[in-house]
Amino acid sequence: MNQFTSVNDVKDISQLVNDALTLKQNPYSQEHLGKHKTIGLVFLNPSLRTRLSTQKAAINLGMSVMVMNMDKEGWALETADGVVMNGSTVEHIREAAAVMGQYCDILGLRSFPKLQDRDEDYNEDFFNKFISYCGVPVVSLESATRHPLQSLADLVTIQETWKGEGRPKVVLAWAPHVKALPQAVPNSFSEWMCRAQQDGLVDFTVVQPAGYELSEDFTPGATISHDLDAALEGADYIYVKNWSSFADYGKILPFPEGWMLTGDKLKGTNNARVMHCLPVRRDLELSSEVLDGPNSLVIQEAGNRLWAAQAVLKGLLENLS
Repeated sequence: MNQFTSVNDVKDISQLVNDALTLKQNPYSQEHLGKHKTIGLVFLNPSLRTRLSTQKAAINLGMSVMVMNMDKEGWALETADGVVMNGSTVEHIREAAAVMGQYCDILGLRSFPKLQDRDEDYNEDFFNKFISYCGVPVVSLESATRHPLQSLADLVTIQETWKGEGRPKVVLAWAPHVKALPQAVPNSFSEWMCRAQQDGLVDFTVVQPAGYELSEDFTPGATISHDLDAALEGADYIYVKNWSSFADYGKILPFPEGWMLTGDKLKGTNNARVMHCLPVRRDLELSSEVLDGPNSLVIQEAGNRLWAAQAVLKGLLENLS
């Protein structure tokens, strides 16, 4: 791997999952790879699991870690070219990213969408410019359209817990929320599950109210449904997540009642295990009875963020050697 921004950067997802599970059994087996290497983690938005898991993954591999909270500690960045910087921006991304690349062997970057202009968000201009100017491998810690470290951890969790025969039925289920959220996590999860489906690892369904369909670019081959109960029938895994509208970009649209996953809705499944990327709003997105019950995988899933990040960093470090 030269960088990690989407599933498209991964040649063999099964091998990457196996690497993560192997590292989980022996976390310090590859710490020689990161000796005298430094990773810089650059955050423009809040983070808990991504921040801590990636730091710990780097430490397990023998790396030094530097963290920069650009939204609070850095200069206001200009990203447009050909402008006179006589406004509120202080430093251009050309210099900022290039300087960070002078200090670090690998850089991680986290930046959320504004949810105002779909073309601007989906062009990933900020991320692409950062990659272009920094001159070192970049790991996405979440971008406007994707969260690949989360999605890899999700696939690791499914692989680790699936004990049945054949391919599990995996359902991405939309859930209510009080604010407009990005499509990054569901986009990325769909992209990884569609790739896993192509590889014969899962059967994948996306279910959401009308108007909340994801971009078709992220759901090739997935079954698309607007009927939650029908989609959950026979499910082995349910991934619960809210997202705002893609078609009516960034908006919260009206939806019928009954979209929160409850214990009653699990009765129609194959005793499905329940996943969520966290943070989760209890009894709005997901009922407490499910979150605290035996079907919940959310803590194990969050724990696997560490091994997913470590597998990715291992691959990047091996390429640097």
